[in-house]
Amino acid sequence: MPVWCCRCSLASHFRTYSSTETEGQLLNSFVQYFGDSLGRKIKRMPLIEETVLPGDSLLTLPVVVIGNGPSGICLSYLLSGYRPYLSPEAIHPNPVLHTKLEEARHLSIVDQDLEYLSEGLEGRSSNPVAVLFDTLLHPDADFGYDYPPVLHWKLEQHNYIPHIVLGKGPPGGAWHSMEGSMLTISFGDWMELPGLSFKEWAASKRRNIKSDRVMPEEIACYYKHYVKVMGLQKNFRDNVYITSVSRLYRGKDDEDRSQRNEDISTQHLEMEDGQKSLIKRNWEVRGYQRATDGSHVPFCLFAENVALATGTFDSPGRLQVEGEDFPFVLHSMSDFGAAISKGKLRGKADPVLIVGAGLTAADAVLCACNNNIPVIHVFRRRVTDTSLIFKQLPKKLYPEYHKVYHMMCTQSHTVDSNQHSAYTSFPEHNVLSFKPEMKCVLQSASGLKKILKFSVALVLIGSHPNLFFLKDQGHSIGRHSNQPITCKGNPIEIDPYTYECTKEANLFALGPLVGDNFVRFLKGGALGIARCLAIRQKKKHELIESGDGGGDGVP
Repeated sequence: MPVWCCRCSLASHFRTYSSTETEGQLLNSFVQYFGDSLGRKIKRMPLIEETVLPGDSLLTLPVVVIGNGPSGICLSYLLSGYRPYLSPEAIHPNPVLHTKLEEARHLSIVDQDLEYLSEGLEGRSSNPVAVLFDTLLHPDADFGYDYPPVLHWKLEQHNYIPHIVLGKGPPGGAWHSMEGSMLTISFGDWMELPGLSFKEWAASKRRNIKSDRVMPEEIACYYKHYVKVMGLQKNFRDNVYITSVSRLYRGKDDEDRSQRNEDISTQHLEMEDGQKSLIKRNWEVRGYQRATDGSHVPFCLFAENVALATGTFDSPGRLQVEGEDFPFVLHSMSDFGAAISKGKLRGKADPVLIVGAGLTAADAVLCACNNNIPVIHVFRRRVTDTSLIFKQLPKKLYPEYHKVYHMMCTQSHTVDSNQHSAYTSFPEHNVLSFKPEMKCVLQSASGLKKILKFSVALVLIGSHPNLFFLKDQGHSIGRHSNQPITCKGNPIEIDPYTYECTKEANLFALGPLVGDNFVRFLKGGALGIARCLAIRQKKKHELIESGDGGGDGVP
């Protein structure tokens, strides 16, 4: 089936679409992105079939970013040519780091040795560049200080690297779908992106920010506005769904004509049966864009590099027990909030069953209590478990979460025999199954089983990234091969300073996919990737200027 392709003629080859207006809008969108000269080149190109591999003369993007949350936004900011420099008046509270910064004050941080700068630094991320960038933007934040950043930003147009950021919704990613009545776990300042103070933005919008913690709705609006005010809109495409990201291969003989134009990390693969060697070339990114009338417009992009910035909210964690697919078993706060707003739980005698001991589960408990809905709270850990998130949160800053934790400890089923009270906890219990008559079978640590009646069940045990568009769902690029990618247990294995996947060249990852759940730290991934790509882009331009090749990529 013919599909839309950035290297292909678009105007006359669309199929199965409801209107030519949609086709033209998509064409114009990408023509504007590439510019008039490249636009003319696109229109001259023949349509590509799914079974045909592209040749040398076809257009290739330097970078495609998948995901338009804070990770993708920050990466676009740096790829657009914004560069951080040490502020003239700045003195970093870490004297060793400050001395290193002074040594190359004339250079942007992107142009410095990140391994050298981050050496010896400690923080709440396992990625050294994430700790480095965080301490430059929020010096000594973990010690309770509110020092200003030691960096100032300059827009350097010559450092722009052509790229496109693809996301399912508006810029901000999953923040637009989070429960709006809850406060963020991080301070508002820690949620901000480089170059735009969250407090100043809130004040300019006359938004009444009552505390250091803010609602997700505020953060989502900030991210959307950030893309606009920083002039990044041309790089973003909304309502885009990725269906496949794969490598292109071709014979070595065909490659010889343009080998010098490819990235230095191009890999050769020798076939086991003695056939001619194949070469890993660029990435092929396929998907579709949802039009305003609901129709799907397929597309195909080609990229030298792909950056994964999808986060981990795609697939809610599941118990994998019998009956979990019943319609009264929910897996997200948004579904729970919708059930409450529609009045489905009003007047119900049976409690809501909440499974999980994290902050999202605590949010659900608070939401239920605020709506006078009785709660049965089930979780596997002991209330004294030191790894519980509540143990890591100061009481003064997070009073609502400590209220939930207090109930978890003091209103256990062993203390309160009245199962119809407003809240009852079941520590050290597992869910064995859900029954069609809205009953749940629990098992305690001692093996004792209980059957409880409920009105709706809410399973909130974390979420995982959905990398279905990668080969083997991305299982091969994790720290533990052939296992699903998870933020904590099996993040994508990367080079700690470039964020390039160690098991797949020219594939990058940042944010929760590499273990950085907090916005504070995902910005370091953008810094590492931007430096790596800037170095490679410079080498490529030097080759072109020396007359060693023309290239098929975007200059």
